Amino acid sequence: MANILVVVTNVSKYPELERATGLWLGEAVHFVDKMEKEGHKIDYVSPNGGYTSIDPHSLEKDSMTELDWKYYQNNQFLNKLGTTLAAEDINPEDYDVIYYTGGHGVMWDYPENEKLQNIAMKIYENGGIVSAVCHGSIGLVNIKNEAGEYLIANKKVTGFANTEERAIELDKVVPFLTEDELVKKGANYVKGNDWAPFVIVDDHLVTGQNPASGGEVAEEVIKLLNSKR
Repeated sequence: MANILVVVTNVSKYPELERATGLWLGEAVHFVDKMEKEGHKIDYVSPNGGYTSIDPHSLEKDSMTELDWKYYQNNQFLNKLGTTLAAEDINPEDYDVIYYTGGHGVMWDYPENEKLQNIAMKIYENGGIVSAVCHGSIGLVNIKNEAGEYLIANKKVTGFANTEERAIELDKVVPFLTEDELVKKGANYVKGNDWAPFVIVDDHLVTGQNPASGGEVAEEVIKLLNSKR
């Protein structure tokens, strides 16, 4: 079975706003659950290692499903979020898939983390799968190969849409918009309907648009893994 590296944020508060942030719980849960049912092994990594907080807005009634509540009460899962591996301690040769979760906190610690970028690029060059969902797609924008070419250049990708960011009135709070940054780095950005599950696969790059898309990202990753058997 495959070894999966799930990336989460270390940022627990908006730098210039009195509001908590962190991992958007469902974006991890719905991906991880499908992977574990296939027998794949999950490790959790963050830029600095250690604790990752859960965005309290992701725990609101309208955001939580029965599956989310199951994981939220699973101490083994929560303990893993509290003791994530550090990016500097990861050997990319050990992993077949990397998956970037979202939550607004990632906007401040994913884009400039060269260690995560190097891990993802090596996994991709080894024939592995790079995947992301929602704001997690911001983790892809600065991944380059040794020739300095962006991983997402000329590839179809998706991520949290400008229209979705404006709808929740955080477009003026984040340092940049996910959709805009993907386009700036040469990606062919594609979106579906706001808030509906939407996933794009281009070669072995898999991206989902919003919080509803994590499970669908997992399904596409599983298809790619099965095609290699």
